[in-house]
Amino acid sequence: MPEAKETVLEINLGNLAHNYRYLRSKIDKEVKFLSVVKAHAYGSDSVAIAKKLEELGTDYFAVAYVEEGVRLRENGITKPILVLHPQYTHFEQIIENCLEPNLYSEKTLRSFISIAEKLNQKNYPVHIKLNTGLNRLGFDQPEISKVKELIANTSTLKIASVFSHLAASEDWQERDFTVGQIDLFRKMSWELIQDLDHEPLLHICNTSGLINYPKAAFSMVRTGIGLYGYGNDKTVDPYLKPVVTLKTIISQIRKLDKGATVGYNRAYKIEKPSKIATLPVGHADGINRIYGKEKAGVIVNGKYAPIVGNVCMDIIMIDVTGIDCEEGDEVIIFGGPQHPVKFAEAGGTISYELITGIQRRVTRKIIPE
Repeated sequence: MPEAKETVLEINLGNLAHNYRYLRSKIDKEVKFLSVVKAHAYGSDSVAIAKKLEELGTDYFAVAYVEEGVRLRENGITKPILVLHPQYTHFEQIIENCLEPNLYSEKTLRSFISIAEKLNQKNYPVHIKLNTGLNRLGFDQPEISKVKELIANTSTLKIASVFSHLAASEDWQERDFTVGQIDLFRKMSWELIQDLDHEPLLHICNTSGLINYPKAAFSMVRTGIGLYGYGNDKTVDPYLKPVVTLKTIISQIRKLDKGATVGYNRAYKIEKPSKIATLPVGHADGINRIYGKEKAGVIVNGKYAPIVGNVCMDIIMIDVTGIDCEEGDEVIIFGGPQHPVKFAEAGGTISYELITGIQRRVTRKIIPE
């Protein structure tokens, strides 16, 4: 594999395929698989990821916002796309692009019916979100009768799925709460769909739910973070492969004597003669200040080099004392020999925040399967 000549985020489609097949193996063949590709496919490249997942056989996609779904449609994605958090101002755009909205409140339901009637739609696929305890979006149990009434009085909509979201499926200490959510979802969804002339898909399992509560797979599962190589569980992570690797290069190496300082606010003081390397990446690229002051480090020619001083907007400094390296050498920030979870934990955060925070000015490089 060629070395990086700039800061680059490598996206390994072979690892994506591995993760998809592993997760797919955990559910029955008749259970449908929804791939979550919101937030630029968790910080990577939503088009490249979606095209590969469509090739692999995913049944559904999910995005957070309408513009994300439109981008997929404009780039040839044909599988159904659920928009998880649509705003009613975008409902016409949803229909124009054959996207499928999550309707999570009486206002969104009434608004979408109005737009669908205006555009002469019939049996347009929508998804109904039920709140079972996460308390973000969704209808509460007392509202189900109103949902049934509104849907029964229009021919514009057809419920494609009914779903909810687990709050702590990765935490075994919250097992009773999670089981309670699953039971409540079963009751609420049955109350909603029992009088319909068709059987919508039912889904509540996210990645951790799929792994820890396979009997709650119902007729579809949703997986996001698992596809990108993270299982939210140290016993599961070894079976998954991180899809992205962030690499950069050494711009300059400087030898400093004891007493010198490095970076803004003189945040790092040299205690002994040292060799400091400068890298062209910073908090404007997604490597935030939380990783500075030796909390985290990078890999240079197989050796660990701590990040010293404050992270700058476009630059970080690392201590490469004792490491055989030169200007232009490749540096691995995370991925490969340094698991992204380890890097994120060093800064006191989680893999989700790390990988979705890599900014778009960082070049994306697709590594085919």
